[in-house]
Amino acid sequence: MKIIFDCRYVRFPRHDGISRYSARLVEALAKLHPVTMMISDERQLAMLPDLPWIMGPSPTGPAEPLVSLRLNRFAPDVVFTPMQTMSPLGRRFALVTTVHDLIYYTNRTPPRNVPGPVRILWRIYHLTWAFQRALLNQADAHIADSEATRELMIRHRLTRRPISVILLGTDRPRRLAKRTMPRDRTLVYMGSFMPYKNVELLARGMSSLPGYRLMLMSRISATDRARIQAIAPAGSIEFLDGASDEQYRDALLAATALVTASKDEGFGLPLVEAMAVGTPLVVSDIPIFREIGGEAASYFDVASAESFAAAVRALEEESLWAERSALARERSELFDWDLAAKKLLAVLTEAWEKRSAHACHCR
Repeated sequence: MKIIFDCRYVRFPRHDGISRYSARLVEALAKLHPVTMMISDERQLAMLPDLPWIMGPSPTGPAEPLVSLRLNRFAPDVVFTPMQTMSPLGRRFALVTTVHDLIYYTNRTPPRNVPGPVRILWRIYHLTWAFQRALLNQADAHIADSEATRELMIRHRLTRRPISVILLGTDRPRRLAKRTMPRDRTLVYMGSFMPYKNVELLARGMSSLPGYRLMLMSRISATDRARIQAIAPAGSIEFLDGASDEQYRDALLAATALVTASKDEGFGLPLVEAMAVGTPLVVSDIPIFREIGGEAASYFDVASAESFAAAVRALEEESLWAERSALARERSELFDWDLAAKKLLAVLTEAWEKRSAHACHCR
């Protein structure tokens, strides 16, 4: 079985969420079965494992509708893409796609890092479920990151194809000493500043958390920075504006908690990254965070800055902090790239076998 893994969403010189997902999953999958990567820029190779690769079009470029015709030249048996938007036009292979979330059907602000014409198409795509249904029904199978996303896909009848849940993994340290409650009261947020992320609530909550510092790790526009600074008390927020992996890990190891007030998510990889190093979670009470965090997290009302502050202050009790830290480490074991790759290989194999059997039956 020849597998091509779509790695065109890998970012350089630093990973974002979908980039890290692609790089770690293809690396783990390659331990189990030969894999060929498809990239769209040779600079992506610095962020990927040393595997065979082919060149494809930019996933946001004008040639994307013909990507399957280009892939046919390499005679893959099955292609996996970490997104759901790959064009199936003219394909002669099994196709497995990934649906990370359905956020943008209710939060219709497109990502800021895509070209203007793509932003227009993006808005049209998310005005109705019909485009998504038509596209997903052209694939052979789909991956969802969580039961919450799978249930939404079923509720909205997005596809007639099978949907498998494969939890994301994380880079877990091999050795980590037992954590003790930090004396420096810092809170870490890793994520974008899109409206549904609700970062403003965290900023408002800092008024009730004197002595605490909120570290915002991701790149931020001047407009977003000014707006958040205007909400929070002076000196209570530190902007990292694009932390390196090392800065992020060091921040987590020194933090009282990882925090997020998101109103909607498809998964929440920062939660898993924090749990892996024993950092407690203080997160909004939404179904997907309950699925990920379980009893290892503290939850607050997504509309209440006071509820957020109260959840943080509760962790000032050393025994509770230690309990949540230990539970976080334990729960992080559920999120493993090697386990994810094993499940993915089973899905890819089944999709290829079903397509092959159907082709033989039709002859």
